[in-house]
Parts: sequence; structure tokens; C-alpha cells
Amino acid sequence: MEFDDASPTPSSPPPGLTPGLTLVATPIGNLADFSPRAQKALAEARAVLCEDTRVTSKLLARHSISTTLLALHDHNEESEAPRLVARLLAGENLALVSDAGTPLVSDPGFRLVRAAIAAGVHVTAIPGPNAAVMALTLSGLPPHPFLFHGFLPPKAAARAAEISRIAGMEAAGLATTLIFYEAPHRVAEALAALAEGLGADRPACVARELTKRFEEVRRGSLAELAAHYAAHEARGEVVLCVGPAPPPAEPTGDALDAALKSAMARMTLRDAAASVAEATGLPRKRVYARALELAGA
Repeated sequence: MEFDDASPTPSSPPPGLTPGLTLVATPIGNLADFSPRAQKALAEARAVLCEDTRVTSKLLARHSISTTLLALHDHNEESEAPRLVARLLAGENLALVSDAGTPLVSDPGFRLVRAAIAAGVHVTAIPGPNAAVMALTLSGLPPHPFLFHGFLPPKAAARAAEISRIAGMEAAGLATTLIFYEAPHRVAEALAALAEGLGADRPACVARELTKRFEEVRRGSLAELAAHYAAHEARGEVVLCVGPAPPPAEPTGDALDAALKSAMARMTLRDAAASVAEATGLPRKRVYARALELAGA
């Protein structure tokens, strides 16, 4: 990938000057991670849309930015989106931030962005910190593919059901590193639930307080991490990463024969062999040859 550090041309003015909506990533802890381009965009915007004006005002004050702040959060986004889109269509440039990190990633903004795109408003973004991606790169787990899930349900029954749904997807062939956000007081119980639903031996990682003074990245199995945080309460912002499901164990001869006989009772020999090969991960030629043997027995 090539990087262009040249000054913007008249045909592509700086994001802070472009009429439209600019999504601006903000620090996830360390305020030194606030890029100059992000600062410029917020300083030049007509208004900055933010989750909590008290949080964002501190960030702007630190950088002597006096742009007007407007609250945009889960409780008012749907009602505010039409009014904001009207302002954008009138030629204003608005910036959108979350309390920390990249907007829309487990944060408000999606409904506004969707409405702006539908209205033909120019939408762009200034990249920056993201806790999920940073945790993934530090976890030691396979970096791709990965599935960002956001927060698990806070209540035990709903959480168990969601984890069971993920386990079902894995049983159907999903093999990816999983990423979750979690509240610090629920880390131990979330890890225990993941261990029960996905396997106690699954490799995992807990990353907390990323970019801050007490940053911690702890790696181990789900069971080991659950035991640790049951005895040591987690503090700060937390990201959980769980390694991919292990490949299915190769079936024994008896299990393969049983699967083939069941499939052959419902479909042609060729289709039965193809179905069992896909389900087990065994070579299709091997499964087809065994199907022929069983058919001729």
C-alpha cells in the first residue's frame, strides 16, 4: 500500500472542510493517539456529534477546540437523524465521534450514517484507534478471519443462548477468531459461560486498559482466564478474544459407515458421499470409495 503525504488538492479538500458527515476516531485511552488530521476535522466542523458531551468536551478542551457539541446517542439518534441529514443536505459539515475509538463499532451512529447515505450525503471517515483490532493483533490468535460480536447479553440465560448460537455456527463450519467487548464486572462470568459453551480448552485472550498506563494482555485457555478473573476482578475497558474452533475430529470407521448408510437411505450414492464428505471434512474420493464398498456389500 502506498501512502500519500502530499497536501490535499482542490478536488479533494481536507475532510474538515468538505460538506458532509465525517466519522472521526478518537483515543481509546492514551490522548496522544489523537491524530492531527482528526483534530483538524473536529476544529473545522460546524458541530461535533458525540455520545456524551461531558466526555468529548474534555478531549476538545485539551486541544483548544471550541466547536459546538451535540449529543447523539442510542436514545435520541432515531429522532435526531432526519434533522441532522437536513443540515447536511443544506451544505453543513458535521463530525461524528464516540466516547472512545472508532464510531459505530458498538457505539451509536449507524442509523445516522445509513440515513445520510440514503439521502446522497457525502460520508467519509478519519481512521484511528480501535480496541477490537488492537486486542486482536496482541492476542497471538489467528488474525483473520475474525468475527467482531460486540457485547454479549448481560443476563446469564440470554448470554448462554447467544453463545449456543455461536457454537451452532461453528458446528456448521464457522472457523474464526471471535472478538467481544465486555464490562469489567462481567468478565469472569462471561469467560466461564464461553468456556462452558465453546470449550474450556479454547485458546483466548483478555486485553484491558489498552494504550493506558495499566495495559494488560493475558493469554490462556478460557477456563484458565475464567479462573483468574474470578479471583482477580478486572478493571477498565475489556476486550475478549477467543481462538477459532478446532477442526472436527476425523470420524472412526464405524461412525463414517453409519453416516453413509443414513445418507444413502435418503439420497443417491453420489449425493450421499458428497454430503458426508462435506460434513466430516474427509476427502470426497475416500468417502465415495467407502460408499461403493457399502453399496456392494
